[in-house]
Amino acid sequence: MVKAVKFNRRHFIKTTVGTGVLTAMAGCQPAEERSKVSVSQLDKTAALPVLRTDNFSSPVKIESIELLYNGRYYMVRSRSKDGAVGIAVTNTRAAYLYPILNRLVIPFFIDKDARDLDSLLFDVYRHNSNYKLSGLALWCCVAWVEFSLLDLLGKMAGKPVGELIGKVIRREIPVYFASGHRDTTPEEEVELLQKIIEETGVKAVKFRVGGRMSNNADAMPGRTEKLIPLARKVLGDDIAIHADSNSSYDPPKSVEVGRMLEDINAVFFEEPCPFDHLEDTKKAADALTIPIAWGEQETSLRRFRWMIQNNGVQVVQPDLHYNGGLIRATRIARMAAVAGLPTNLHISGGLGYVDMLNFASCTPDIGQFQEYKGNVTNTGKLYNPPLRLKNGAINVPTGPGLGLTHVDELLRNAKKVV
Repeated sequence: MVKAVKFNRRHFIKTTVGTGVLTAMAGCQPAEERSKVSVSQLDKTAALPVLRTDNFSSPVKIESIELLYNGRYYMVRSRSKDGAVGIAVTNTRAAYLYPILNRLVIPFFIDKDARDLDSLLFDVYRHNSNYKLSGLALWCCVAWVEFSLLDLLGKMAGKPVGELIGKVIRREIPVYFASGHRDTTPEEEVELLQKIIEETGVKAVKFRVGGRMSNNADAMPGRTEKLIPLARKVLGDDIAIHADSNSSYDPPKSVEVGRMLEDINAVFFEEPCPFDHLEDTKKAADALTIPIAWGEQETSLRRFRWMIQNNGVQVVQPDLHYNGGLIRATRIARMAAVAGLPTNLHISGGLGYVDMLNFASCTPDIGQFQEYKGNVTNTGKLYNPPLRLKNGAINVPTGPGLGLTHVDELLRNAKKVV
């Protein structure tokens, strides 16, 4: 087993970013060793086409899109006028966002050509003033439609989604297991992480610090200060440790906690300041050597651009659902790559880990570990070959589209949501 190394910012950026064309152009250098990229460079990169349409010689007209629910999962099913079908599983927010999906997003896509997804993602933003709802509520709905249409196009072309938005360059994705607890004592949390490592074989974990949007308050007195050193002491130097504060701190407290994480050679410190406090996040990043990860809640490509261009973040972290899908996330990852930064996705639950696998399979410049919150044991069997977590990595779906093989199991007893 490889010994953990010191994950300061210089080492992280040099060793975790891939070898894609965009990174080669940027030189893949730490911020202190490279010239600041320009807004113009980032804009030009983000504007490049993403969806590969060379597989489709004629229009793919969208006939219908509907939201289904089977008692456990919400799913979006799309159909083309020539009979192709795409299926995508949403996250749990569909339970209360469905009116936006059904009334404001789906109607826009009917009769459109699915080959135009690159431009349709902006057009739906403008449609009926949808931009007034801009944020997670709108972009989740857009993402679910995009996923289903990419699945449809992939099945038509007989290719996985990774081949529609890039080129598949990985068949296995190393993951870190993200613990979602703040109600555990430091001892309980470390014991839980030990158990996860033993059961799954992961070589990286993430725990939560602070109290979540808590104005510097901890989840329980002294939890963070004790948890950080205890995790390294008990888990040992072979485990890569990540920490997430979920917007808990102001800049001074972020620096205080960040120093503790530097002392244990943690990989990155996620969302130290309130997520929309861009300048505060940059202040923390400027004062620390540990890489700062950010982007889970962000839905604006312009604000991603600002953080990348101003070195306010060293790990770019969009959520595929929250941010509007694979195409928009690819634009963000390309901007990050030009600046020599890696992309590590945030996962918002459900089958989100599979969406992550598809994205990471074709994105050259990704971090060493991608987020994973469990569920492969229960849902990996829906794919062929089945998805499995082995030696700390999950195999990428190889089937067309999103890779779902046993669709009938998902659709059994599913009813339309109106």
